[in-house]
Amino acid sequence: MKISGVPQELDVTTLADFQEEKKISSPSDIPYLTALEKGVVDEYNLARTNPKKYAEFLAEYKKYYNGPYRDIPGEIRIVTNEGLEAVDEAIRFLQSASPCPPLSPSRGMSKAAKDHVNDIGPKSIVGHLGSDRSTPFIRMNRYGTWQKTAGENISFGKRSAREIVIQLIIDDGVPSRGHRKNIFNCKFNRIGVAFGPHGRYGSMCVQTLAGEYIEK
Repeated sequence: MKISGVPQELDVTTLADFQEEKKISSPSDIPYLTALEKGVVDEYNLARTNPKKYAEFLAEYKKYYNGPYRDIPGEIRIVTNEGLEAVDEAIRFLQSASPCPPLSPSRGMSKAAKDHVNDIGPKSIVGHLGSDRSTPFIRMNRYGTWQKTAGENISFGKRSAREIVIQLIIDDGVPSRGHRKNIFNCKFNRIGVAFGPHGRYGSMCVQTLAGEYIEK
């Protein structure tokens, strides 16, 4: 879970080269995901397979910081917890990180993510526990069976795929950097994504993760 962005979408040229190199499907090949949700999958995979390249995006992002403040043109000023220190720490991590294999999208895991968006979004709830007391693991098992390992990331208030993923990688104010660890956990091979409105933060994006997943 995270509440903190970047002012650009995935560069079209970079994405085209990445899709060709890694044989990642285009949005039309995954009809159950919107273009933004598919963009989140591509951003995850770009970060996982080429973390040094992703460090360049974060380095560009530093220009929006002024002490503890993040000022992106056209957006409300954000008071961060750690300021540039968190960005610099994330860049160092990316520059030394070993690549992970790309994630494959899952219909059932995306349905589980959508359940959580539809549940907590209108109620302005923040967290991984559903209003029905469901956990990410319970929700994923509604539409299949997760295997080996599983987890969930949530981003609030961001409206582009790159903003969502950069927010989670920086992980400002989260001492464990748990969201970043999920993104770069090479034991995860499957991903589900759902984006939707949130009563308090305007938008939210849930990403479910698993080692393997058997669809119903």
